[in-house]
Amino acid sequence: MINQAFAVVLRQFTIISITSLIIGISTTATLAQRNGLYSPIPLPKNNEVSDTLSDKDIPTGQGGFARDYTIKLNRGDNLVIELRSDSFDTIVTLLATDGTTVAENDDGPDGTSNSQLYTRISETGTYIIRVHSFGETGVGPFKLKVTRLQPIK
Repeated sequence: MINQAFAVVLRQFTIISITSLIIGISTTATLAQRNGLYSPIPLPKNNEVSDTLSDKDIPTGQGGFARDYTIKLNRGDNLVIELRSDSFDTIVTLLATDGTTVAENDDGPDGTSNSQLYTRISETGTYIIRVHSFGETGVGPFKLKVTRLQPIK
């Protein structure tokens, strides 16, 4: 009987502790964004950038790093997002305004470790394009290019 009561109290304590931890992490992330600690880079008007991924960028939690760019997209836009690097195995992720993953690509159709993502936008808004390396594969220079495809008439 005492062991069962202890198990119930321990379970409740664990649930409360985990819930508090999750709330604390969410609050910290929100405060970091509000205070300018997290500030994605606006993609230039030509939708191309040559940049360098470094160990000063966003840790992915998998040993690698990520860099975020913002882009305004319209409902119905058809895109090709290309990410190329000779220094690391690339992954490109398109994130919606609420942080959910819209689409992601690791290796493009050309058989290399470069990324090429094709997607269609379902809602107008500001999106984030996340450039990151596969696992712990590294850092270094990269080229990111977003092309809006024209519909066939």
